[in-house]
Amino acid sequence: MVKNIKKTVWIFLLYGLIDASSNFISTLIPATNGTPALRKVYMQGWMEFLAKHDLIINIVTIFCFIIPTILCVCYSTRIIHYGATGTNKPAKSFDRGFINMPLVFSVYGCTGWVLYLLFELGALVIAGRTYEIQFMKIASTSAMYIFLEALFSFTLSFSIMETLHRRVFLPKFYPEGKLSRFYPKRPSIGILFLIFYISIGLFPVLFMLTAYTTVTDNYGIPLDNKILVILAFLLAFSILILIIFTHFFAEPLLKLKKGTERIKEGDLSHKVDIVSNDSFGELADTFNDMTVSLDEKTKRLIAMQNSVLTGMATMVESRDNSTGGHIRRTSDCVRVFASTLDLPQAFLENVVKAAPMHDLGKIAVPDAILQKPGKFTDEEYEKMKSHSAEGARIVENVLSEVDDLEFKKIAINVAHYHHEKWDGSGYPDHLHGQEIPLEARIMALADVFDALVSKRCYKDSFSYDKAFQIIEESLETHFDPELGKQFIACRPKLEQLYDSYN
Repeated sequence: MVKNIKKTVWIFLLYGLIDASSNFISTLIPATNGTPALRKVYMQGWMEFLAKHDLIINIVTIFCFIIPTILCVCYSTRIIHYGATGTNKPAKSFDRGFINMPLVFSVYGCTGWVLYLLFELGALVIAGRTYEIQFMKIASTSAMYIFLEALFSFTLSFSIMETLHRRVFLPKFYPEGKLSRFYPKRPSIGILFLIFYISIGLFPVLFMLTAYTTVTDNYGIPLDNKILVILAFLLAFSILILIIFTHFFAEPLLKLKKGTERIKEGDLSHKVDIVSNDSFGELADTFNDMTVSLDEKTKRLIAMQNSVLTGMATMVESRDNSTGGHIRRTSDCVRVFASTLDLPQAFLENVVKAAPMHDLGKIAVPDAILQKPGKFTDEEYEKMKSHSAEGARIVENVLSEVDDLEFKKIAINVAHYHHEKWDGSGYPDHLHGQEIPLEARIMALADVFDALVSKRCYKDSFSYDKAFQIIEESLETHFDPELGKQFIACRPKLEQLYDSYN
């Protein structure tokens, strides 16, 4: 930070010099048009007043243009102080101040012109008490020139400083970019276009207007209303061009920004709707091609991940003599049942993906227990029950690098709590009712149903009638009653599924 502060001091000095130079160059504008009609009768009193109070007027004029320098020095000192403090909030204030430096310095540079205009209007009021002057005519001419000079000063200084800032200093101070973390409310494309419109559109029109009024006043030529109408038309036309060009650039940039945010949130199927025969259209096509490529690669990675997880589950299942095909059947059962539930689609898809992992914890169960054909002893049963908590730990480790936090949470819950019961008599944590995650309650129904209708080494398969009767009798004890009723209502589809295995 200290190294940056030392560099910042030199940048402050450079920008201060640019600001002062812009103000000086602006003072030369009246000379390009010729001075106002100083020889006119209505100007003689004013010229005599200026000559009489020449010293005071010069001092006040110098003071008016010292004010911008004082403001810039105060701003610079404040920013340096923030940078030297070192705490988080002042450090951010330093960054914000540095990022906004061109705009702030350019605005401060115009304050001298505003003060000078106020001083001149006050002097005109005082002079009018002694001399015969035409206040409105002199004031309007002076205001026109002062506004033009201030406008030129702002445009020149801002253009130079902003160019240096964007191309030289900001890349050196913030090579990683991401300036929004310091200053989220950045100038919109409309504001930037307005600034450049002032340079390209408004300034030439005002310059022509001041030149025209000066010439007509010097030579006593009356103002031609046609010329004024043409200048007004040019001004209105330039404003229209500003609006059109702002919309032309702002709309596609806004679409690209929103599209990028959608991609960041994980919506890789989103496409930017920009159709134009220019760079924006080309950029949109490239952006859409990128999202298609990312979507395809992501789907391949997810498919590969699911294959690995299913392979692990199948490998675990191969050690269990009593549950052949259980992983496939329960996964299909969850898929069929989930298709009938009125729940968010993303949630149901995650439950279906997580279903094959529900018994991964059996990898930690010794073969002697897992492959035992008869009834477990109490000690063996406790060992077998540990597979749910162990499965949750394994799933969490396996999915540690997965970005989809919602899927990770669902998969862990399915492995951990699919043996919990509605009345709290399940394991491992004896959860009760709604405490059991919804995804685990769905898995429990599929898991038990498959166990009932499938042949095991210790039992024959039950009929569909018997299986659904047991499930119905277990509502409010083993199973979520509402979810269980929906499972029973899904019977035709489930029977069709299990018939297909035969």
